[in-house]
Amino acid sequence: MDIAIIVEGKNDRSRLRRVLHEDVPILCTFGTPGTLQLEKLRRQAGDKQVYIFTDNDASGRRIRGMLRDAFPDAEHIHTRRGYPGVEKTPEEYLIEQLEKAGLEAYIVYPPRSAASWSKEDGI
Repeated sequence: MDIAIIVEGKNDRSRLRRVLHEDVPILCTFGTPGTLQLEKLRRQAGDKQVYIFTDNDASGRRIRGMLRDAFPDAEHIHTRRGYPGVEKTPEEYLIEQLEKAGLEAYIVYPPRSAASWSKEDGI
Protein backbone atom coordinates (compact mmCIF):
# COMPACT_ATOMS: atom_id res chain seq x y z
CA MET A 1 0.00 0.00 0.00
CA ASP A 2 1.21 3.47 -0.77
CA ILE A 3 -0.69 5.17 2.06
CA ALA A 4 -0.58 5.13 5.85
CA ILE A 5 -3.22 6.49 8.22
CA ILE A 6 -2.34 7.86 11.65
CA VAL A 7 -4.98 7.85 14.40
CA GLU A 8 -4.92 8.69 18.10
CA GLY A 9 -5.47 5.28 19.67
CA LYS A 10 -5.98 1.56 19.27
CA ASN A 11 -9.79 1.86 19.47
CA ASP A 12 -9.69 4.33 16.57
CA ARG A 13 -7.49 1.88 14.65
CA SER A 14 -9.96 -0.96 15.33
CA ARG A 15 -12.86 1.15 14.11
CA LEU A 16 -11.12 2.18 10.88
CA ARG A 17 -9.88 -1.37 10.31
CA ARG A 18 -13.53 -2.35 9.78
CA VAL A 19 -13.81 -0.11 6.70
CA LEU A 20 -10.28 -0.29 5.23
CA HIS A 21 -8.39 -3.05 3.45
CA GLU A 22 -6.34 -5.06 5.91
CA ASP A 23 -3.05 -4.15 4.25
CA VAL A 24 -3.49 -0.40 4.83
CA PRO A 25 -1.19 0.51 7.73
CA ILE A 26 -3.07 2.28 10.52
CA LEU A 27 -0.56 3.78 12.95
CA CYS A 28 -1.34 5.09 16.45
CA THR A 29 -0.01 8.06 18.38
CA PHE A 30 -1.28 6.48 21.64
CA GLY A 31 -2.31 9.89 22.96
CA THR A 32 -0.22 13.01 22.69
CA PRO A 33 2.98 11.87 20.96
CA GLY A 34 6.40 12.77 22.26
CA THR A 35 9.57 13.11 20.23
CA LEU A 36 10.32 9.37 20.28
CA GLN A 37 6.78 8.44 19.22
CA LEU A 38 6.84 10.98 16.37
CA GLU A 39 10.14 9.53 15.15
CA LYS A 40 8.71 6.01 15.35
CA LEU A 41 5.67 7.11 13.31
CA ARG A 42 7.96 8.71 10.70
CA ARG A 43 9.90 5.44 10.36
CA GLN A 44 6.71 3.38 10.16
CA ALA A 45 5.17 5.66 7.53
CA GLY A 46 8.34 5.69 5.44
CA ASP A 47 7.69 7.25 2.05
CA LYS A 48 3.94 6.54 2.07
CA GLN A 49 1.35 9.29 1.65
CA VAL A 50 0.17 9.99 5.20
CA TYR A 51 -3.43 10.68 6.20
CA ILE A 52 -4.10 11.91 9.72
CA PHE A 53 -7.56 10.96 11.04
CA THR A 54 -8.27 12.48 14.45
CA ASP A 55 -11.15 13.41 16.72
CA ASN A 56 -12.63 16.89 16.41
CA ASP A 57 -12.02 17.82 20.04
CA ALA A 58 -9.33 19.80 21.88
CA SER A 59 -7.06 16.76 22.24
CA GLY A 60 -7.52 15.78 18.58
CA ARG A 61 -6.74 19.31 17.42
CA ARG A 62 -3.60 19.41 19.59
CA ILE A 63 -2.42 16.05 18.24
CA ARG A 64 -3.27 17.10 14.68
CA GLY A 65 -1.11 20.21 15.14
CA MET A 66 1.85 18.14 16.34
CA LEU A 67 1.45 15.70 13.46
CA ARG A 68 1.14 18.59 10.99
CA ASP A 69 4.65 19.67 12.00
CA ALA A 70 6.02 16.12 11.74
CA PHE A 71 4.18 15.31 8.48
CA PRO A 72 3.80 18.63 6.62
CA ASP A 73 2.53 16.92 3.43
CA ALA A 74 -0.10 14.82 5.20
CA GLU A 75 -3.79 15.01 4.38
CA HIS A 76 -6.03 15.72 7.38
CA ILE A 77 -9.33 14.00 8.08
CA HIS A 78 -11.34 14.39 11.27
CA THR A 79 -14.65 13.45 12.77
CA ARG A 80 -17.56 15.84 12.93
CA ARG A 81 -18.07 17.83 16.08
CA GLY A 82 -20.61 16.00 18.19
CA TYR A 83 -19.21 12.52 17.59
CA PRO A 84 -17.34 11.32 20.68
CA GLY A 85 -14.29 10.32 18.65
CA VAL A 86 -13.27 8.16 15.71
CA GLU A 87 -13.96 4.98 17.70
CA LYS A 88 -17.64 5.98 18.17
CA THR A 89 -18.23 7.50 14.72
CA PRO A 90 -20.73 5.63 12.53
CA GLU A 91 -19.07 3.58 9.79
CA GLU A 92 -21.10 5.38 7.12
CA TYR A 93 -19.59 8.72 8.18
CA LEU A 94 -16.07 7.25 8.32
CA ILE A 95 -16.52 5.95 4.77
CA GLU A 96 -17.86 9.34 3.64
CA GLN A 97 -14.78 11.10 5.07
CA LEU A 98 -12.40 8.56 3.49
CA GLU A 99 -14.16 9.05 0.14
CA LYS A 100 -13.78 12.84 0.45
CA ALA A 101 -10.05 12.25 0.94
CA GLY A 102 -9.98 10.24 -2.31
CA LEU A 103 -9.35 6.87 -0.65
CA GLU A 104 -12.13 4.87 -2.35
CA ALA A 105 -9.65 2.25 -3.58
CA TYR A 106 -8.79 1.34 0.02
CA ILE A 107 -12.33 1.19 1.47
CA VAL A 108 -14.06 -2.08 2.28
CA TYR A 109 -17.70 -1.29 1.69
CA PRO A 110 -20.28 -3.18 3.76
CA PRO A 111 -22.46 -5.60 1.81
CA ARG A 112 -25.80 -4.21 0.74
CA SER A 113 -28.53 -5.52 2.97
CA ALA A 114 -32.01 -6.54 1.92
CA ALA A 115 -33.23 -3.49 3.82
CA SER A 116 -31.55 -1.23 1.27
CA TRP A 117 -33.34 -2.88 -1.69
CA SER A 118 -35.39 -0.66 -3.92
CA LYS A 119 -37.48 -1.35 -7.00
CA GLU A 120 -34.78 0.38 -9.10
CA ASP A 121 -32.58 -2.65 -8.36
CA GLY A 122 -34.76 -4.59 -10.80
CA ILE A 123 -35.04 -7.67 -8.65
